[in-house]
Amino acid sequence: MIELRLFQAATACYLVGTGLGFVYLCRRGESGRRWMFNFLAIGALLHLVAFGLRIQAFWSYPENRFYIPVNSFFGALSFMALALTSVFVLVEGRHQLGILGAFVLPWACVAAVGAVGRAQGVGGTEIHGLPPALQSYWMNVHPAVLMAAYAVLANAFGVGLALLVQERQVRSHRPSEMCYRLPSIEELDNLNYRLIAVGFPVLTVGIIMGGVWAHSAWGRFWGWDAKETWSLITALSYAAFLHMRLVANWRGRKAVYTSMFGFACVVFTFIGVNFLSGLHGYLSGR
Repeated sequence: MIELRLFQAATACYLVGTGLGFVYLCRRGESGRRWMFNFLAIGALLHLVAFGLRIQAFWSYPENRFYIPVNSFFGALSFMALALTSVFVLVEGRHQLGILGAFVLPWACVAAVGAVGRAQGVGGTEIHGLPPALQSYWMNVHPAVLMAAYAVLANAFGVGLALLVQERQVRSHRPSEMCYRLPSIEELDNLNYRLIAVGFPVLTVGIIMGGVWAHSAWGRFWGWDAKETWSLITALSYAAFLHMRLVANWRGRKAVYTSMFGFACVVFTFIGVNFLSGLHGYLSGR
């Protein structure tokens, strides 16, 4: 299948780009950052073409027409990898902080490799007609908005991880060269905050959209399904981070740990809960 081959090539580019990100983290030289960016750009282009072919095949079913193919783990992970890479490219283009690639890009690789692994399973990339509950305008808007939020929050997690590394370097009596190449703790802290300040409202809007969709599909806005419950826990975690940042002026390690707990909830909500949820278990094939 051409789509799968293109996606595998894109995944290979993501892996090489991430590897170059680690090289750039440890060694000076702008060529490393440029090559990292080039491989990511090529991978994203191949990925876009692959996803376009998947959309074309998805639309061959009349009931699937004009919907985004994120109703399977392969489709969802593929879309997530593309979103993660796109957000990083935008952040990198604005801030020129290529050294953060080693902290952010592994998540895109995890999503892409997970999708490739899923594709090797039985029916991993198969496309089927959507069930009635998913044949809705919200099928396009709700998942895409949530995954965009997840992508921004994953980038924030990487920035927070870099902050913890930098803080440890600064406190060390013998900081390595990395200490002088990473952005300052204050700059990383502010970038982490700005990313979460963007991701949190998008996440909240996505959850509200899910409630509207649930009302139209099942006749109730909220039912405390496992997916809904953990989405709420995730949102409350990031709300606590923003509250403590703005009211109590939390910065540094405490703030980062709070945001990392929120991202752990994101990962569990995106993947783990699908195996527990009766209404949202379509990603796991339930």
